[in-house]
Amino acid sequence: MQRSVFSSLELELSGRTNLVLSVAVAQGVDLASEALTVTLDGGPVEWREVVDRHGTRLHLFDSGAGTMRIDYAAEVTGRHNPVPTSDLDLIGYLRPSRYCESDSLTPTARSEFAGLTGKALLDAVSSWVGDRLSYVPGSSQVTDGATQTLLLRQGVCRDYAHLVIALLRAMDVPARLVSVYAPGLEPMDFHAVVEAHVEGDWHVVDATALAPRQSLVRIATGRDAADTAFLTNHGSDLILRRMEVGAVVDDLPRDDVRELVQLR
Repeated sequence: MQRSVFSSLELELSGRTNLVLSVAVAQGVDLASEALTVTLDGGPVEWREVVDRHGTRLHLFDSGAGTMRIDYAAEVTGRHNPVPTSDLDLIGYLRPSRYCESDSLTPTARSEFAGLTGKALLDAVSSWVGDRLSYVPGSSQVTDGATQTLLLRQGVCRDYAHLVIALLRAMDVPARLVSVYAPGLEPMDFHAVVEAHVEGDWHVVDATALAPRQSLVRIATGRDAADTAFLTNHGSDLILRRMEVGAVVDDLPRDDVRELVQLR
């Protein structure tokens, strides 16, 4: 499966800023080509790479005030080989987190999904969230968690993912958020899906059903959006002036929601 992905950001920085970028394809996949360019007012900016325990590649750099442009592109030629799951992963991804308040939603989960396990539980949670939420761009705040999303009954992909994660954790299923490039997504953007650990491995759950799961390309993996943001800044404020994301695949697959799919 040949996949081409890119992202381009233009930022206005008000002063000295430390930035953490998470747009690169995760470690563990074959790449035919890859390039990351960062400039400030037309001049090059040096960066360094840090890799976390899931293979997420973070690019760190310091900058002064000005107009920054970030361009990333990669040609993915193979399937992803994820980092093996540890006992710590299974413990950590069962716990409540910043945006996934599984403790608060436990009564709801146990009432709605009593008696379900494994794939049947994944299917039920995905359908339940998909039926109850409306996908409305701009409808949620960056501080909204799963509980607020359920109250509002609307959101975007990260909101759907947070609610799915919280409900699965409440039912004792380890679940985590993955940011991805998503060929077939419309409108195109960075996308967020869930990985749930059932039947001995991680399987993709996407209650939005906006892109085929088989062609997704992993970027970052974590407890929730707090671990997977495409950009984090410390120091001065910034304004995101422009963002463009693209992802295409040589043969867009048809996604059968009745099947378990792993993010490869």
